[in-house]
Order: sequence, then C-alpha cells, then structure tokens
Amino acid sequence: QVQVVESGGGLVQTGGSLRLSCAASGRTSIVDTMGWFRQAPGKEREFVARISWSSWSGVSTDYADSVKGRFTISRDNAKTTVYLQMNSLKPEDTAVYYCAANNRVNGPSYIYWGQGTQVTVSS
Repeated sequence: QVQVVESGGGLVQTGGSLRLSCAASGRTSIVDTMGWFRQAPGKEREFVARISWSSWSGVSTDYADSVKGRFTISRDNAKTTVYLQMNSLKPEDTAVYYCAANNRVNGPSYIYWGQGTQVTVSS
C-alpha cells in the first residue's frame, strides 16, 4: 500500500504563486507515476499535471493545456515527494487539488489518492 498526503494549499491573490507538496509513504518502490488533479465546485475532477520516472527512460512530465507555462511538476527523489509549483494563478484555478500515485505493475492508472488540499485564488 501507498499513502499520499497533500499540503501547501491556501488563499492567494490573482497573479500569485503557491507550491503544493505530495508526500508518498509506504511501498513507494512500486510507484513510477504521480499526478495532480483538481476539482472545482460543481465540476468534474480534471487532470492537471503528471510526472513519471524510470531508470531506462528518465523523467517525463505532462500538463493540461490550461496550466502549461504556469505550473511546474517536479520530484524530490530522496523524499519521494512531488511538488506542483503554481505561478500566475487565476481565479479559475480555484479548486481542491488532489495528488495521486500509480502502481507500476498496473501501468499508469492512478490507484492511490490523497484527501486533497484547497487552493483559492481571489480576484
């Protein structure tokens, strides 16, 4: 089993920045992909960013079009922690942000989910 815990959410003004953290614990050796998703009130959960890693292909990232150029996902190998640096925040970025991790045996599907952290961007 793997546990993921998000932190770093809060209230920020338009144009501001926040950095979210996602700490993974447990059998982290089975994880090779972690991602961030978000869900705004009245909307479905949507993909934000993904980071994958392996010894043969290195590290790869992917972003939703709505956050490209503003958000950056990264990983601290030693701490098995993934970060989401969010810059130039907009009111439409307001949502609960969730971190998720896969089990590489099952491919890229996200199995382990955190409880979420609220991000509110005021106009």
